[in-house]
Amino acid sequence: MVNKVILLGRLGRDPEIRNLENGATVANFSIATSEVFYDRNKQKQERTEWHRIVMWRRNAEVAEKYLKKGDLIYVEGKLRSRSYEDKDKNKRYITEIEVDHFQMLSPRSENKAGGNEYGGAAGPESKAPSAPETPADPVDMEDDLPF
Repeated sequence: MVNKVILLGRLGRDPEIRNLENGATVANFSIATSEVFYDRNKQKQERTEWHRIVMWRRNAEVAEKYLKKGDLIYVEGKLRSRSYEDKDKNKRYITEIEVDHFQMLSPRSENKAGGNEYGGAAGPESKAPSAPETPADPVDMEDDLPF
């Protein structure tokens, strides 16, 4: 069985950060994903979906430091459903994406907090993909140009 969600979207608000009694940090925010399609009348339509995001511990700390409303983010995680009681004692249900890995994709100019060229990455397994390594061509090695 598989429970995996992959999303690429923009933050709808700055992350809300909480430090729990057990010392864990949690970040909550929403991201929007959009889909463009053409209806029966060949009119361009756009549908936006909002997703509740939850990050824990180190991911939450990185989110607090670097993520801002409007930033583009790639997330991988799993669906989690839970229930809670609202202030009127009504039982409410919520479905969230609990993030395992994420990648910040907004350039530094958009992501004003800094980080690397694309805002940085969280966790050891969330590194930006590197270019595939290819063996150097001996013919190219004859040139002493640094590029």
